Amino acid sequence: MSTTDRKPHNRSEVAAERFSWIGHLTADDMRAFTLELAQALHDPESPQNLDDTVWEILAGWRATALIKADPEHYAEALRPTTGDFGRVERPRGVTVIPDSRLWT
Repeated sequence: MSTTDRKPHNRSEVAAERFSWIGHLTADDMRAFTLELAQALHDPESPQNLDDTVWEILAGWRATALIKADPEHYAEALRPTTGDFGRVERPRGVTVIPDSRLWT
């Protein structure tokens, strides 16, 4: 059996195959991500909100991975801030469209 034919053995391997951005997460982040996703998928309490919940988890962890992919931006994100930056308004004419790259 070639390595390309090998089936993943655990949740982390499955996640790494499905989400290319996951390689930027630490081992602890990877465990937290896969646990959070697995818990959401198996939560019998909120099947009506499952799509929204899973979308939030994926978007949040993808954003985490992408900021960690750039050491300069990650260091900047860790610096303390002061003050209130105010409310962020959606620009007029902008439609929220799910990011199809989330799945690649």
